[in-house]
Amino acid sequence: MKKIISSLFLILSLVGFGAQNDKVFLFTYFKGNGEDGLHLAYSRDGLKFTTLNNDKSYLTPNVGVSKLMRDPCVIQTEDGTFHMVWTAGWTENGIGYASSKDLINWSEQKYLVVMDKEPTARNCWAPEINYDKKNKQFLIYWATTIPGRFPASENPGESGYNHRIYSITTKDFVTLSETKLFYDKGFNVIDATIIQNGKNYVMFVKDETAKPPQKNIRVTTSESLYGPYSAPSEPITGKYWAEGPTSIKINNTWFVYFDKYTQKKYGAVTSKDLKTWEDISDKIVFPEGARHGTVIEVTEKTLNRLLNK
Repeated sequence: MKKIISSLFLILSLVGFGAQNDKVFLFTYFKGNGEDGLHLAYSRDGLKFTTLNNDKSYLTPNVGVSKLMRDPCVIQTEDGTFHMVWTAGWTENGIGYASSKDLINWSEQKYLVVMDKEPTARNCWAPEINYDKKNKQFLIYWATTIPGRFPASENPGESGYNHRIYSITTKDFVTLSETKLFYDKGFNVIDATIIQNGKNYVMFVKDETAKPPQKNIRVTTSESLYGPYSAPSEPITGKYWAEGPTSIKINNTWFVYFDKYTQKKYGAVTSKDLKTWEDISDKIVFPEGARHGTVIEVTEKTLNRLLNK
């Protein structure tokens, strides 16, 4: 019997059984100003990320006024579909959306007008997306400045920008809910990203306060995907200016990657408990010129399709 079992495992390994169920890490990002669109890289250890497609774009943006694809955020739902949202321009009232089964062939791009009820809204930056399996709907959230809305935290040194996080829900990316204020703790905030932690949720945000300068990543928590989220923690990213956090849990350790945008490179911190953080920026390798992206888990099968494109 032992010989039969051993032979079975050998045969299964030779045909690739199990390998396609192994997880690898995929990084979605943009370069430059986002003109050429979606870039991808992969990693097997969460430390070294290697470019795919010779670092050429997989999808060129064609929606919005500016037709950019900045801050691409990708998730995968249980049916295998990848859903992506992105910043379509610097001064627009909508965001980009597209879907794909393989990250190579994409649906028609849509422009989701999410701030049409706020005619003075200046922007829609760094949208992110999460899927609520229980309610079978998507939560999309982003940063917007509405001049005069939050006067206590306005700062002329920030060119009038004073962001808060707003959100909508949708089941089909056609019908959108009313836009809601999602996160406001009295300070200028951008670049929110949410990851589930057991029955609770963790949201990483960038404190965009200019005076005194913050420009760092902080942690907030909630018992619900939809909030309310707690007041922010102390900074977890040190003194250098950081933005565009993305997080994933690897072997019971939280990894938070972020864009050190003034240094034009990526950084990372890790934690076992979301309270004590270790800087591992000197241990990671990201593609040169990579900007604000998302790290997700994908199967070996998905990666092999990309490698064999």
